[in-house]
Amino acid sequence: MKPFEKAAILFLLRHLVAGLAGAVVLGSGLLWFDVARLATLIGGSDYAVEAVVMLYASLMLTFGSVAMGIGIMTLNEDTRP
Repeated sequence: MKPFEKAAILFLLRHLVAGLAGAVVLGSGLLWFDVARLATLIGGSDYAVEAVVMLYASLMLTFGSVAMGIGIMTLNEDTRP
């Protein structure tokens, strides 16, 4: 692997991890504070585990993709005054 390829992959992984962390924080906050009675609804369901997995997976997919996209779009930002 060439050095610039390694740098690009690490750049994307850093942004992906930041997006995943944001998704976990948001998902945990939604469940902890029972926003819109989401935790109550999930807790009373026969498919609680599947619902929580789907919640976190969809948030991680969305936030990870957005964070990587933002990272890519800000690469060519002009930093000159």
